[in-house]
Amino acid sequence: MPRHALATALLTGAVLAPTSAWVQNLTTLKSENVDLPLSDRQFTGSGADAINNNCLACHSADMVLNQPAFPKATWEAEVHKMINAYKAPVAEGDVAPIVAYLMQIKGAD
Repeated sequence: MPRHALATALLTGAVLAPTSAWVQNLTTLKSENVDLPLSDRQFTGSGADAINNNCLACHSADMVLNQPAFPKATWEAEVHKMINAYKAPVAEGDVAPIVAYLMQIKGAD
């Protein structure tokens, strides 16, 4: 075998060996089914408009009502997380009414 052919074969083997080992160690992905609560329920009472108009696009009322009671600072952080991290299209003017309503139904001192 000519010298350059041997060098090419060794170089090719050296390059492909780590790749084939890497391919063999890939994680297998699997599908999951998630049953989300279906609900036509809306929030009721004074101040419910802001939370109904903004939050029910992604969350069911039941999901929100099953959250623990939080202090105001935590609810404010949660609403801002939805806006900043998840890009929820909530107007800044709706943040205070949403937090006030959450404090009314699930607030902790």
